[in-house]
Amino acid sequence: MSLNQAYLYLALAIVSEVIGTTALKASDSFTRPLPSLVTVGCYALSFYLLSFSLRVLPTGIAYAIWSGVGIILISLVSWAVYKQALDFAAIAGLALIVAGVAVINLFSKSVGH
Repeated sequence: MSLNQAYLYLALAIVSEVIGTTALKASDSFTRPLPSLVTVGCYALSFYLLSFSLRVLPTGIAYAIWSGVGIILISLVSWAVYKQALDFAAIAGLALIVAGVAVINLFSKSVGH
């Protein structure tokens, strides 16, 4: 598997996790069947796809990117869909996560560029 394929699997895992987390909110603590099924299915798919990226990417690096980008995306979805407010501290923290993911991808020798 190439590095590009590993990143593709990682991106798909992130998207699946964000859809699952969005459905988790809609599941109302697993009391609504359809969003509950979407949550479980998307989380299972996300971990399955993440496992493919781990064939090439170091576990810590892949997980840092998966969780960091997932946090950013679910925060944006929550803001847009559920009208959840992001104050300055939340935005600053999210910016630090973006910076961390960028540093890993641009400068880390742990990731084969």
